[in-house]
Amino acid sequence: MDDIYANVENDKSVNPRPSTNQTGPRSSERRFHGAVVLCLGLLSVFLLAGIIGLGVHYHVSLRGSAAELSFIKANLTERLQASDNKSSSLTEERDRLNSSLTEMAKELDRLKQKKTCPAGWRMFSSSCFLLSAESGSWEKGRQDCRERGADLVIIESSQEQTFLSEFVKKDTWYWIGLTDRDEEGTWKWVDGTPLTLKNWRTGQPDNGGGDPQSGEEDCAHIGPTTTEWNDMSCKSVMYWICGKKV
Repeated sequence: MDDIYANVENDKSVNPRPSTNQTGPRSSERRFHGAVVLCLGLLSVFLLAGIIGLGVHYHVSLRGSAAELSFIKANLTERLQASDNKSSSLTEERDRLNSSLTEMAKELDRLKQKKTCPAGWRMFSSSCFLLSAESGSWEKGRQDCRERGADLVIIESSQEQTFLSEFVKKDTWYWIGLTDRDEEGTWKWVDGTPLTLKNWRTGQPDNGGGDPQSGEEDCAHIGPTTTEWNDMSCKSVMYWICGKKV
């Protein structure tokens, strides 16, 4: 019995607090928590580094894009300026050409005004006209005109026809440079151009109307009074009108 009490006393002398060198479940849990904290710290560092890297890359890319946009803008501005300069140059060239054309037109008008017809001739538009002082056949009239550097008149417009109507003597017949001697019914002017403008008297030309005494009527004349055209034998005697360009 005494031995039992003695053992009990001996047991009470033992330190009731557990040893700090225990390697139980609580110690493992602490190590695990430490590892987690360390991993989270490293992850935070990596994330921070990644964010910084992305920021630097974005900043560099932004600066590169800004530089590229600035280059494009400068290039477009240069091209636009070159286009404006070219347009301005073309405008100036056009103005110079217009000015030159205006001066040339004025000079042409001055030259036309300086042109004159020989004495006794009348000018209309750009042609000179002469009424003969003698009479004869159509061929004689043409020969006389040619000797004067002209030919029997060619009527090219209604305005010219009106001028001749006012120019000739109202009671006189005049040969004009119109004939169908080469081909009956095909009237041509003495320069070979076909007849377009017409001012025939009613019923004319009729080539003499089949009257043997009239013979072939292959030459044209104008007048009197109305200065309408009529065909007549080329051998008939009448005055003539010469015409030439100036």
